[in-house]
Amino acid sequence: MTQGLRRIGVLGGMGPEATIYFMQRIVAAVSARDDADHIPLLVDNNTQVPSRIAAILEGSGADPGPVLVSMAQHLQQAGAEALVMPCNTAHHFARQVADASDVPFLNMVDLASAHAASLVPEGGRIGLLGSPALAQVGVFEPALGAQGLSALYARDPAHVLDTIRSIKAHGPSEQAADVLNAVARQMAEDGAGAICICCTEFSLLFDRITASVPVFDSLELLVDATVQFSRLGTVQTQR
Repeated sequence: MTQGLRRIGVLGGMGPEATIYFMQRIVAAVSARDDADHIPLLVDNNTQVPSRIAAILEGSGADPGPVLVSMAQHLQQAGAEALVMPCNTAHHFARQVADASDVPFLNMVDLASAHAASLVPEGGRIGLLGSPALAQVGVFEPALGAQGLSALYARDPAHVLDTIRSIKAHGPSEQAADVLNAVARQMAEDGAGAICICCTEFSLLFDRITASVPVFDSLELLVDATVQFSRLGTVQTQR
């Protein structure tokens, strides 16, 4: 039995299938002989978090920030020793979440940007295969800029948004995979040195997305960081 594993609080429900997939990937990442070897998770699979897309893209929805802050505080009160949020777009509110508690927040955007820097030389561009809301508010730009990198987005953001909505409503499909592969090819043609899957709905299709440049999944990086922090109390990131 593994002793002293730290409890990780998960701000979930964005969307619920992606949260469950994150939990499955945590289980799969551990070589376990017994239940006690697995990472202890406290999960708030809160499907009632106001829509990030409505709030950011459309300017018509309620502010998700206060709900995320409340989730973070309740998870800490329940015994979480670190927090994670497996939703890239929700990282627009990451500072509020991190400031709402006294425990570490494992930032998926920072992890993805550090990994991108291990794949692409300084000055390179990273294709961000995620919600158009990422571009509108520049969720990745500060972290990528700190690594000497810049972001590249889909030429047709509306098509990408339709695909997110389709996966939320109907689950992952071959049609959605075809759209994402076409966007990945476009990003490579436009000069992306690597492509980051940065929508957890798209993470459900990660193994079906290919391009002529490296493709990596921000969710998988968060999985690795979650396991590492639970075991060691720290996270090592790459340049």
